[in-house]
Amino acid sequence: MSERPTTRFSIDPAEFAGKRALVTGGTKGIGEAIVDRLTAGGATVATTARSASTNTNRAAVFVQADIGSRTGVDAVVRTVMTRLGGVDILVNNAGGSSAPGGGVLALSDDDWQTALDANLLAAVRLDHAFLPGMLAQKSGAIIHISSIQRRLPLFEATLAYAAAKAALTTYSKGLSKEVGPKGVRVNSVAPGYIETTAAAGLVARLAEQAGTTEELARQGLMDSLGGIPIGRPGRPEEVAELVAFLVSDRAASIHGSEYVIDGGTVPAV
Repeated sequence: MSERPTTRFSIDPAEFAGKRALVTGGTKGIGEAIVDRLTAGGATVATTARSASTNTNRAAVFVQADIGSRTGVDAVVRTVMTRLGGVDILVNNAGGSSAPGGGVLALSDDDWQTALDANLLAAVRLDHAFLPGMLAQKSGAIIHISSIQRRLPLFEATLAYAAAKAALTTYSKGLSKEVGPKGVRVNSVAPGYIETTAAAGLVARLAEQAGTTEELARQGLMDSLGGIPIGRPGRPEEVAELVAFLVSDRAASIHGSEYVIDGGTVPAV
């Protein structure tokens, strides 16, 4: 897997014409791929990140904000409402873990709160802000990007992250039951190991530290997850294509579901 083949999909440039979308964490990785995919499908896309990036020009609207805070969420809501008047598609993608290694006893209250703010409460707050507009128009689609760690938690450094993602999935299901009858569809997507630029950088660092090849370092990471049956990590554009399908009219009856995209990593039905 030293060379990464390009995944190409046929895209209807008018599929999301007239649709307004917000994708959080959209300047790199999975978020960037989702911004690109919805834009290619004709949507007007807003995105957020904690810092500016050369990729922010991919979106029609960029808001620099830390949505792990109430202040950051409020800044995003104000800008998106002013510029777009609301959204038809909301993809809660931003999240991650900055907790230290060392297991559960190494995690402070602040580590837990940071994980919950970034991976659960940011989505809850944004849903709360944009749902009224969706309910008023009796249509809308919300996607929560979860993780297979909600089922396969890793205790060394990301236990708080895994717990927050589990809560996000439960919240997503509950929300779907409330708003589905009112025209708003809610689904969650749980990626496994996706080879983003950051993940590729991690592979390179591991290879350098171990004095081995990137291919062997990547295989070591896959083995640490119990293996990936398809033999490779996923790609951001593959996750983006799944998200695009789920928010499209093609998936009009898919609601309240979680879609795992992990190459078969989770060893259970």
